[in-house]
Amino acid sequence: MRQYLAILRKALEEGDERRDRTGVGTRAVFGELMRFRMSEGFPAVTTKRLAFRSVVAELLWFLAGSSDVRELNALGVHIWDGNAFADYWRERARFAGDAGRNYGQQWRDWIAPDGRHIDQLRDVIRTIREQPASRRMIVTAWNPGEIDATSLPACHALFQFFVAGSRLSLLMYQRSADLVLGVPFNMAQYAVLLHLVAREVDLEADEFVHVLADAHVYLDHLEAAREQLGREPFPSPSLWLDPGVRGVDDAVARYRDILARVGRGESAGPLLDGFAHLEQYQHHPPIKAKMAV
Repeated sequence: MRQYLAILRKALEEGDERRDRTGVGTRAVFGELMRFRMSEGFPAVTTKRLAFRSVVAELLWFLAGSSDVRELNALGVHIWDGNAFADYWRERARFAGDAGRNYGQQWRDWIAPDGRHIDQLRDVIRTIREQPASRRMIVTAWNPGEIDATSLPACHALFQFFVAGSRLSLLMYQRSADLVLGVPFNMAQYAVLLHLVAREVDLEADEFVHVLADAHVYLDHLEAAREQLGREPFPSPSLWLDPGVRGVDDAVARYRDILARVGRGESAGPLLDGFAHLEQYQHHPPIKAKMAV
């Protein structure tokens, strides 16, 4: 976690102060990199509490190719509400609660110019198995032709896999990186994705490489950033992923089952914990910071 804290400190102390789309303003640095080996622990931030159930719920939502934030709401997750229900988006939404053609819809249902529907994630998993030396194992959520068809253009824009012997690594490029709220969430989410795909293709989850382009601290998060920097990190936890979940299809089936059971009155938290949770996770108290929309 010291890599994350070093970038947070750099943005705070050296960042260029700039106006931004939200009107809040940021201090930003450009082109930062973090590397996390899964053998050394799971990359969960410990200088504040990580909302890991929300991490899991949103990842499952992506994998299912959903854009309906009402599904996330049913699981107690409201991180997309500010965009999906925003005034600027309501007239373009396809239905109440539609977040648009983003992330999961691009991962699982990219629409080609000739009308074909492409499941990028499934194609990449097939390539990992059949052509492990390929340099084309890329899934992109940044679709220039559909930028206006989403309530928020993808921040974590693309990811790529790399196979070395029996080990699988993942690199994710993030065009816009909210260091206090977004980046800890994204670190954990893509590490879970790496573990899940590695299990499906019978490889060992090796390294998650996180590329941060515009890495910023919002001006109303400055005190929250300083508070984190004043805390000593705890050791990294470990990830528990249900051994009965063997890959993406199993994950999507579990997501549908969780939604159905929540609809019948069960609590979402234990169901999400039963899919994945962190073990030996020590962390400092939560830090108050409002998400910019």
